[in-house]
Amino acid sequence: MTAQAFTKERGIAAPLPAANIDTDIIMPKQFLKTITRENLGDGAFHDLRFNINGTKNPDFVLNKPPYDRAKFLIVGPNFGCGSSREHAVWGILQLGIRAIVGSSFAGIFADNASKNGLLLVALPPAETSILCDQVTCPDCAVLEIDLADQQIYCSGNRTIPFDISPHNKTLLLEGRDHIDLTLAHADDIRAFEAQRLARQSVFAAPSETA
Repeated sequence: MTAQAFTKERGIAAPLPAANIDTDIIMPKQFLKTITRENLGDGAFHDLRFNINGTKNPDFVLNKPPYDRAKFLIVGPNFGCGSSREHAVWGILQLGIRAIVGSSFAGIFADNASKNGLLLVALPPAETSILCDQVTCPDCAVLEIDLADQQIYCSGNRTIPFDISPHNKTLLLEGRDHIDLTLAHADDIRAFEAQRLARQSVFAAPSETA
């Protein structure tokens, strides 16, 4: 599936400052049984979003206005640790989240995010903490993230620059995944395969007897 392109997005940012939010929390195991990606938004943060009786937990930030319309999350360190389930990224995207800002992310989660169009922005811990405190105030929770310019625009005309690898930036800006990048070189791959088969045919030919 081709990822959704990310160029510039503006919206509400919700604070999730707890450290070590793992993939079991992001996507509980009971939602891993599906063979498709449909309805995984229902599972995202399920045990935090809902009470045991199925009603919404009014104390969870994503159930509170305006954060119930969040496009961004400001998270604590080591977000996405745990198992490698790609469902965690799919579910977050289906909630409408387009970017996550934090001080550090688990490696496999970061790889899955880059493949699926979810922007991860890593900032120094102090900067992340300040931003998280800011968006805790609903009136200051609107951000704009410009990937091309690598800037976060905050309330009070404050801007925060961020770094991203050129590879991941290209994937996100163009809405491509790793398969798309491979297919872009399909002609070169076919030419290489043809040359290899030709060489193998030469070496495999039986030698002539006198």
